[in-house]
Amino acid sequence: MPGRGPATPGAGRRPGSPGPDPAVAVWNDTHVARVVEVGDAADPRLDDFRDLARADRRPDRPGGRGLVLAEGTVVVRRLLASPYPPRALLGVARRVDDLTPDLAGVDVPAYVTDADTMAHVVGFHLNRGVLASADRAPVPDLARLLDGARRVAVLEGVNDHENLGSLFRNAAALGVDAVIVGPGCADPLYRRSVRVSMGHVLRVPFATADLGAAVAALRAAGFVLGALTPGGDPAALAGLAERERVALLLGAEGPGLSDEALELVDVRVRIPMSGDVDSLNVATAAAVAFHATAGALVAGGPR
Repeated sequence: MPGRGPATPGAGRRPGSPGPDPAVAVWNDTHVARVVEVGDAADPRLDDFRDLARADRRPDRPGGRGLVLAEGTVVVRRLLASPYPPRALLGVARRVDDLTPDLAGVDVPAYVTDADTMAHVVGFHLNRGVLASADRAPVPDLARLLDGARRVAVLEGVNDHENLGSLFRNAAALGVDAVIVGPGCADPLYRRSVRVSMGHVLRVPFATADLGAAVAALRAAGFVLGALTPGGDPAALAGLAERERVALLLGAEGPGLSDEALELVDVRVRIPMSGDVDSLNVATAAAVAFHATAGALVAGGPR
């Protein structure tokens, strides 16, 4: 386990016990994550992870502490490799051990406890066994976000956290360089979005902007704007793959893109479909459109 070294003499010892209590012993190393074994669910050092089942007390709620929470070893690993500054980890020993290579050089506390204590802290039993908290990274302005990008997704009204997380995962896999989160969208850094994205929302650069500002920045950078809509041209989607810089606008399930958004684009496109099906789940539709317009951008293999 990272950071584990000789215990401080007498630390964590219960009266009459032969040695340190493994539930509360503290270990330190200034070069790697500091492993702290905790047995008290009320310990204030665990507040980053407290009561995640209660919406009014979740630390990842917008307007609250604004923390980013990663869940499970795969997502925690991606958070540790991301621009988001980590604050702490909480997990069972086996899961923290799994992250040992990733915690080298990470100077944050890794709180280790048993599954029952963790459940009392979090508010439910966490099957994935480990959480990490981080502060939010600075959001780039639009000019910086678009610098060097060739494929961009622009979202309007995507207010379902699972759809948003899936969309970011698809963006990471299928050659999208950046995402502009427009009006009416959910927070991409909400815990559920981060989890469903498998941590890829922490890797794909994004910024928030209203439609007018987003379109102005995209046009100034030379992007062709396409809107994904059931009333679009099914033959036009493949043609976008030949364009150097493409921005795809995607709207919420049900209402789709607003009339304002549709008026701002260069071309309206749709995915050819069989039978009387006229639309797909927004994350699924995004994946199809990203792949269709990527051209050779994803030929290099996994990102």
